[in-house]
Amino acid sequence: MNPGSPAATATLETWLAYLEGIHSRPIDLGLERVNRVREQLGLPSSLPFPVIIVGGTNGKGSVCAMLEAILSCAGYRVGCYTSPHLLRYNERVRVRRKEVGDAELCAAFARVENARQDISLTYFEFGTLAAVSCFMDREVDAAVLEVGLGGRLDAVNVFDADCAVVTGVALDHLDYLGDDRERIGYEKAGIFRSARPAVCGDPDPPRSLLDHGASVGARLMVLGRDFGFQAEARQWRYWSGDRRRGGLPYPALRGRRQLYNAATVLTVIERLREQLPVSMAEVRRGLVEVEHPGRFQVLPGRPAVVLDVAHNPQAAGVLADNLLDMGHYENTLAVFGMLKDKDIAGVARAVAPRIDRWLVAPIDHPRGADAERLRRELLAVGVAAERLTVLPSLAEAAHCAWELAGGSDRIAAFGSFHTVAEMLRQAARQRRTRIL
Repeated sequence: MNPGSPAATATLETWLAYLEGIHSRPIDLGLERVNRVREQLGLPSSLPFPVIIVGGTNGKGSVCAMLEAILSCAGYRVGCYTSPHLLRYNERVRVRRKEVGDAELCAAFARVENARQDISLTYFEFGTLAAVSCFMDREVDAAVLEVGLGGRLDAVNVFDADCAVVTGVALDHLDYLGDDRERIGYEKAGIFRSARPAVCGDPDPPRSLLDHGASVGARLMVLGRDFGFQAEARQWRYWSGDRRRGGLPYPALRGRRQLYNAATVLTVIERLREQLPVSMAEVRRGLVEVEHPGRFQVLPGRPAVVLDVAHNPQAAGVLADNLLDMGHYENTLAVFGMLKDKDIAGVARAVAPRIDRWLVAPIDHPRGADAERLRRELLAVGVAAERLTVLPSLAEAAHCAWELAGGSDRIAAFGSFHTVAEMLRQAARQRRTRIL
């Protein structure tokens, strides 16, 4: 073990605190370091089970959740790695749709720590190798790996995808990926592999993505060109070439955009049918059973509470549409906090028409935007000062929302995973209080 490494009996919390401090930067895109540790850990780049790598600006978490649900309903032992988490790190690493336990994660972290020697890894890079190590231990039948940021230089890309997915391309992470869709599209297409299936769920992909797919010889299918869907009153239809599938249930995940994601998922299932056969009955069951907390999640009870991790303008626009589709509420209160490197004004502008009162607070994180920055950005996009309240913390903003909202009102918590996580904690406290 390296000097300062956690002891063999260390808790998961100790390990996570250690991982946060062993690299000079939280994000350090590049594959050279991760590949060296992967080799020293004994993990092959081509894993002994089918691997689906899912990237994209928005929707990749929903696509991962649907793939996990459908393949699990087909009886496969599925490993799923996603990020970030809401309440527990264990949410990131699942096998058979259940979170991997603390002891198993700690053992995987220890293996990575022994293998890396003096090579520095970021928190995400370390976690990626540990997750795949867990999947190897469990002898999964398939793995679904979500890209953390970009694709070409993201840690999951040290593994070869049997099918690569790009859900869509929009402006986000501009400091790392470039400031236009063409540059971002090229980065996201970096997960494509020669002669292997690739699926794009964006009906208007950047030319860079199409060109890169062609240059590497990926077997690329694009929404609207090679596959698509038709929405109906109570169900929907899927098409791919001359193949048609009707009578499909709407995904259990809420929101208009989920049919784009579902059609993308069905295309992945079709492309991998020789390796992972799945019946349409299993597809239907998976669509009905899928769960994905924090993505237009509506909590039961009154007031209505909507949780959405939307943190870029495109996702915020989808959230605004979904709020409109929910019907009439007397007042909608926003619990709002964002990271400072995000387009705060763009997100606020997209959702502002659906919000009656804003409760804003800083995120307790080095990347969190402070309260004054949030206030300034909201005023700049036309939010009236009398509709805006600044709170010292997200916990106080969430508590204030519950105190102010009546039974005919709605609370929308959005802007960051941190914001949604705090609202989830507040909702749990409210439930306990009502029980007592």
